[in-house]
Amino acid sequence: MSDVTVIGLGPMGSAMARTFLAAGHDVTVWNRTASKADPLVAEGARRAAEPVTGELLVISQISYQAMYDSLGEARLDGRTVVNLSSGTPAELREAARWVAERGGTLITAGIMVPPPGIGQPGAYTFYSGPKEALDRHAGTLEALSAVTYVGEDPGLAMMFYQAQLFVFWSSLTSFMYAAALLGTAGVRPDALVPFVRELHADLASDGPMGYIKILGEELGSGVYPGDENSLHMQAVGMGHVVETLRAAGLETTVPEALHRLFARADAEGRGDEGIGTVVESIRKP
Repeated sequence: MSDVTVIGLGPMGSAMARTFLAAGHDVTVWNRTASKADPLVAEGARRAAEPVTGELLVISQISYQAMYDSLGEARLDGRTVVNLSSGTPAELREAARWVAERGGTLITAGIMVPPPGIGQPGAYTFYSGPKEALDRHAGTLEALSAVTYVGEDPGLAMMFYQAQLFVFWSSLTSFMYAAALLGTAGVRPDALVPFVRELHADLASDGPMGYIKILGEELGSGVYPGDENSLHMQAVGMGHVVETLRAAGLETTVPEALHRLFARADAEGRGDEGIGTVVESIRKP
């Protein structure tokens, strides 16, 4: 088993430390508020006097600035720093240079489950940076989740992470709007659940409603057939959704924004194409 130091002991970092311990790894822990390490030390982890301890440093903090504040001017010679904190792709690229200047190697990461999902089936993490460094520690990191490498560019892990989060957040928000609308007619949210579940399953399928695959192909080719389902029709329908929500006395910020995007693509002369043509407006704000 390997040695690993976990820096940052919030809910995510603590879950990681416990998962490493359960997998039989020797775990050292460090947190800016030292008392947060106490439960993990009681469970078998070692308390670090300083954060730069050992060859593999796994960081889970609120931001990349927290890494700078925690590591300070310490040298990182020969060490691999795996940072699962949130930031922008540009911040991650700058962080890779910062770590390299101190003699270390940064692997950037975005873990795609909440703390209870760490180490559970189906968990995966996007990683980017030098593949050789990742491969050297992949056996240790696999205790947390499946290791999904997306490329050398340090910003790619965060781009994949944020792309997935945007789909996640917008999907859940649309369900909240839908449930709120039906709620104004006295319909319980759980009555909607089976239909939304089936819709999401259909979207991920290979059938005629499998729009994730269909859109992926259309966006790659730049061709958006609209003979059977034009964008213009979608824009009109989205306008009706906004009117219905407004008449029900509900908040309409997100639906209005979606309607404006559809209407803009329609006004730009692409109304006879399919809904995939909206990406052209997204690409050219």
